Amino acid sequence: MTGGLYWYMKDDLPSVAELREVRLQTPMQVYSSDGELIAQFGEIRRIPLRLDEIPATLQEAFLATEDTRFYDHFGIDPIGVARAFFQLMVTGEIQGGGSTITQQLARNFYLSFEQTWTRKIKEAFISLHMESQLSKDEILELYLNKITFGHRAHGVGAAAQVYYGKEVGDLTIAQMAMIAGLPKAPSTMNPISNPERARERRAVVLGRMLDEQVITRDQYENAVKEPVETRFHGPEVTMSAPYLAEMVRAEMVTRYGEDLAYNSGFKVYTTASAKQQRAAQLAVQNNLHAYDERHGYRGPEAILWEAEEDAWQPTQIREYLRDVDALGLTYPAVVLGVQDQQAMVLRGSGEPVTLRWDGLKWARPYMNAERQGAAPQNAAEILKAGHLIRIRLTENGWRLAQLPEPGAAIVALRPQDGGIAAAVGGYSFRISQYNRATQAERQAGSNIKPFIYSAALENGFTLATLVNDAPINQWNPGSGIAWRPRNSPDVYEGPIRVREALAKSKNVVSVRLLRSMGVNTTVEYLTRFGFAFDELPRNESLSLGSASMTPLEIARGYAVFANGGFLVTPYFIERIADASDTTIFQARPAVACVLCETEREVIQAPQVITEQNAFLITQAMNSAVWGGGSWQHKTGWNGTAWRIQRSQPIVRKADRNIVGKTGTTNDVKDTWFSGYVSGLVTTAWVGFDNLERALGSSTMNENLDSSEQEISGVEAGAKTALPMWIEFMETAVQDVSTEPFDVPPGLVSARIDLATGKLSRNSDYTTGFEYFLPGTAPTEYAEEGSSSSNIFDDEDSIF
Repeated sequence: MTGGLYWYMKDDLPSVAELREVRLQTPMQVYSSDGELIAQFGEIRRIPLRLDEIPATLQEAFLATEDTRFYDHFGIDPIGVARAFFQLMVTGEIQGGGSTITQQLARNFYLSFEQTWTRKIKEAFISLHMESQLSKDEILELYLNKITFGHRAHGVGAAAQVYYGKEVGDLTIAQMAMIAGLPKAPSTMNPISNPERARERRAVVLGRMLDEQVITRDQYENAVKEPVETRFHGPEVTMSAPYLAEMVRAEMVTRYGEDLAYNSGFKVYTTASAKQQRAAQLAVQNNLHAYDERHGYRGPEAILWEAEEDAWQPTQIREYLRDVDALGLTYPAVVLGVQDQQAMVLRGSGEPVTLRWDGLKWARPYMNAERQGAAPQNAAEILKAGHLIRIRLTENGWRLAQLPEPGAAIVALRPQDGGIAAAVGGYSFRISQYNRATQAERQAGSNIKPFIYSAALENGFTLATLVNDAPINQWNPGSGIAWRPRNSPDVYEGPIRVREALAKSKNVVSVRLLRSMGVNTTVEYLTRFGFAFDELPRNESLSLGSASMTPLEIARGYAVFANGGFLVTPYFIERIADASDTTIFQARPAVACVLCETEREVIQAPQVITEQNAFLITQAMNSAVWGGGSWQHKTGWNGTAWRIQRSQPIVRKADRNIVGKTGTTNDVKDTWFSGYVSGLVTTAWVGFDNLERALGSSTMNENLDSSEQEISGVEAGAKTALPMWIEFMETAVQDVSTEPFDVPPGLVSARIDLATGKLSRNSDYTTGFEYFLPGTAPTEYAEEGSSSSNIFDDEDSIF
């Protein structure tokens, strides 16, 4: 009869040999370039372990509870079968239990959990096959990695992590017993969902372990008394980079589909380093808090009780705060009381915190984007008992905080190959999953000017060419209004050299340069940097940055200047390994390399501008950081990025080899800074997601000195985005190349008169050396002719 049943069912039985190659459903894990876990994706949480990695006590706990004769039977335990048969005779129904570990494994891999004779018979046959082809240790290892433990945890490795945040080797005996008891009813007996039932089940397991002499009487007594203390633990993420992780997730689903991407155990190694990613996230968060504080305090998130009402008890407050998330750098707290210049608050953890005056005095009232109220004189002007607030921990202690309203992004690229070193798309991924680094198309403002100036050098201008920095009034007959682009600040210097005009971000000079080339020529040229032809405006506003671009697109464009003229393609996945750690994908990016044509193994990125042009624009943007002239002789001037000079960590590492350009739209809705050293290009952006909101302005807070509020006045790229760039680069620059930008072959250097751009025989503060393409250096000396003969004005151009 048994042979007949086997013959009848054999076509439906799977090949047990597959078990040796079985693919346990294992989540995708995303890592930084240096191996820190960024994220884990997949419905099933699993940490596959070898049997020798699982403590013997934990193994014995399962054997004592689930199958004491595991190493003695042949896959089916006759005693267990007899017990199940007896239950059938008594109840008339097939009962659960009685299955060996081998049978449970067979059911988990191949069968349903329905209580039918057909399933039971198939389960028995598969178990016999398993026992004939796998060793006992192999079966036990598969079982301990396959079994379900609730809360999406599969396998003992994941169970230890989910319930206790530990590796299996660090579990106590009580915790091992708790885990060993879960397979009976993982959804209803787990210690998170039902602590009391879990305690009862743990006691049963501990009793079995005592009966089987796995533990001593003393160990049993201590374990039974151990409190059931557990909570849900997420994956052991050691570096938070949710925006980057989501980029990886979307790309992996595109490549492999959801099932393979989430359940194949892929290990994805990104191009981002943990150190730089952390620095980028912190820079975004700190900078947004600084902006928010100088614009004023918007008040509590909620009022839990009024002054005339009874105050809440601490237990009630803690219960309420359990449902209020910590977000970004902030933690929710409730004000208990206020005394003069301090306030007492309670955190959800139960920790009382004293907010001292240094952490409160910034909080003058927010009026609107342009106005702030009077500086407070005491804590009662800011807070009252019952206020739900946020606080954040700084190096000077706890500080009153609020969730920043603007958005921000940082993206950093390796200019040689386009690898993304860091990417942060906002203050908190939990608040908004919108990745502003890659998705926010915002007006570029003056961040576009280096590309305009690059086009000008390609079309006959030099860094020494004088252009008229004077107001423009252009009548438009069609609209009946005049276009009057203005500098910011609204200051005009008359004839100015191209180098200085870019460093000072002169708007009217950018307009005149575009006019000299024509809009169409300029648009065509800008596509060399990877900007989409159809998305570039066909009017002169292009010269002031009316084109909308993402921070990643702008960073890619700046990388062309940093790497000598090559257009690299940004990428963020360096390597993909399968569940067995075999590399199945290795990135082979096209690289910026003048000599790559001689190296067969290297893919060369396309060269889109000359090395000489890239160097000249780099020189001009270097002046945006370091300025020029002679301060001693009162001719010195600063570029728009002069604040970088005050950053000792950057200057100490990079010396003067730092390059950058600010960007601000006319209505201050978008602020930018893009800059680089030889080994890293970084773009920073700050603005509101609501395109109608401007970043506004702030006045100095009377309670703060200049070290506490370094910025006031109208927000701008130099004030709003540049500090974020500086904070990030202070860390990032320590681990990247900061070599000088070598002078490429073909350029010539000539001493010029700084006022006229002509050659000079002098060697004093009125002169300086400038670089020129061959044949473009001036031939006239300053003292030999009129200084005005070399001035470009749009009235001289045809467009």
